[in-house]
Amino acid sequence: MISSCLYAGQVMHHRFKPARHRFIYQVFSMLLDLEELDTLNKRLKLFSLNRFNLFSFHERDHGDGSSRPLVNQVRDALRSQGMNLGQGKVKLLCYPRLLGYVFNPLSVFYCYDEQGQLGAILYEVSNTFNQKHRYLIPVNQPDDSIIRQSCPKAFYVSPFIGMEARYHFRMQQPGKQVAVCIRETDKEGALLHASFTGKQRPLSDSSLLETFARYPLMTLKVIAGIHWEALHIWRKKIPLQPRPAPPASSITLVTNQREESHETI
Repeated sequence: MISSCLYAGQVMHHRFKPARHRFIYQVFSMLLDLEELDTLNKRLKLFSLNRFNLFSFHERDHGDGSSRPLVNQVRDALRSQGMNLGQGKVKLLCYPRLLGYVFNPLSVFYCYDEQGQLGAILYEVSNTFNQKHRYLIPVNQPDDSIIRQSCPKAFYVSPFIGMEARYHFRMQQPGKQVAVCIRETDKEGALLHASFTGKQRPLSDSSLLETFARYPLMTLKVIAGIHWEALHIWRKKIPLQPRPAPPASSITLVTNQREESHETI
């Protein structure tokens, strides 16, 4: 039995100010147990590891961009920040490459200890300027089905949102369903609400073929959709924000989390 799976669902973005803007897209994601990658590569005909296929996963698309096994990169990154979860599982929620192409605005690493408890979540954020940054946040209540976390914004993402902001995460641990909900706020209130919600499906050649038929060229549509929605926002005369230099460190470790807002997200 493998624990890797698919999640079919939708992405929603709702911008609150300075002008309202909302969109919803039907998408799918993969949840990959990073220790199962070789098994998936051998077992599935429509999925390959580090080489072209209808669906593929390339480890260099994440982490430090090297060819070093991604699971080792993540464990080393945690240890470098003073978090040692041993040889616990690392599961990655992301878009795979589809016909060789992918863009992941957000990839989520669920990092477990050797007893199977969720110990930390590593949020890997990419922007359209070929930059990447990661937020590492310990999980203080691993038995909760909903994990609430918060951190200050440290990395430039949208050219329409400034840097004086904070992220509030509400994460449903992967199971029959998964949810990744993020509210971005400034000192005056909510700026943006973004979410992905999906229902679990098995990862097999038949499900991959069905997924391709249902979401053809989805990964190309992701990057096209980002630019299309940016055009709509620009037409609403929302000013562009200057892009600062990226953080000196590739990882922001968040240990002092401010108490969550009482707003529902």
